[in-house]
Amino acid sequence: MDTALVELQKDLEEVKVLLQKATRKRARDVLFVEQRKLETEIANRQQQTGEPAEVQKPSAIVNPMASTYTVKINNYGWDQSDKFVKIYITLKGVQSIPADNVQVQFTERSFELLVKDLNGKNHAMTVNNLLKPISPENSSRKIKPDTVLVMCRKKSEHKWEYLTQVEKQTKDKDKPSLDTDGDPSAGLMNVLKKIYDEGDDEMKRTLTKAWVESREKQMKGENMDF
Repeated sequence: MDTALVELQKDLEEVKVLLQKATRKRARDVLFVEQRKLETEIANRQQQTGEPAEVQKPSAIVNPMASTYTVKINNYGWDQSDKFVKIYITLKGVQSIPADNVQVQFTERSFELLVKDLNGKNHAMTVNNLLKPISPENSSRKIKPDTVLVMCRKKSEHKWEYLTQVEKQTKDKDKPSLDTDGDPSAGLMNVLKKIYDEGDDEMKRTLTKAWVESREKQMKGENMDF
């Protein structure tokens, strides 16, 4: 058999093996085109040399992978124990994909989650500026039914009031200031107003009743002064 033809056939077999293992769209597209070029070149070479074409089963046509896009994870819940901060991310069917497709990279003040090829999409979440330092080497992730649990190991066993520094700064900015240099009652009124605005109906009724009773007592005291 023609030596050049043998080498072409070996190249073709190797390309087929690589195509089966490739996961990236661009790599698969390139290999798919190369496979077709080699098959055409082999057929032409066989015609030129008079070599009989090998009877082969038609190779399965491997379609290029559909373009996989990445969506950002915005919704999550978090909790904590003495040793860990736990972030819960709901992803339907995540337990059905290979565990290697769920990857988390930790630094001392951040983590980045990437879930690859879940329902035709990648899912990514990055949390920077964690409230306190964590231990990357002792942090991990667990895969549960429809949930990824990211476990950040605290460096010190202190309670976290917030998950990130940004969240803390935002919440602190929203807190009413108790201005002791101005009207001594202004700060308290701001606090009460915030509680009233954010409270449920029962809370609003309670505050309204307390305010009315306070005003009635104040007016009675003023009338007694006369």
